Amino acid sequence: MSWLVLVVSGVLETVWASALNASKGFTRLWPSLLFVASLVLSMGGLAYAMRDIPIGTGYAVWVGIGALGTAVYGMLALGDPVSAGRILCLVLIVAGVVGLKLL
Repeated sequence: MSWLVLVVSGVLETVWASALNASKGFTRLWPSLLFVASLVLSMGGLAYAMRDIPIGTGYAVWVGIGALGTAVYGMLALGDPVSAGRILCLVLIVAGVVGLKLL
């Protein structure tokens, strides 16, 4: 259960990071509210998951999922640059997250 909560919390990290960008410095109400709600749920889930998962592993997996999700969202929806180097780095993040889970 802790791993499922951790993965969902990592996805929520992508949501709050994207909402933070969309809030334009907290000048837009709905993205700002989405940011706060997803941040609270993401952090709460991380805290719950880390009751059973070691801190180094849990935090690295949470950040990895959030970083990967946010980077992919930026490339697909916001026109962030896509290059072989960026894709390779994202693959390395995934490999690190999977490695932490398996080891």
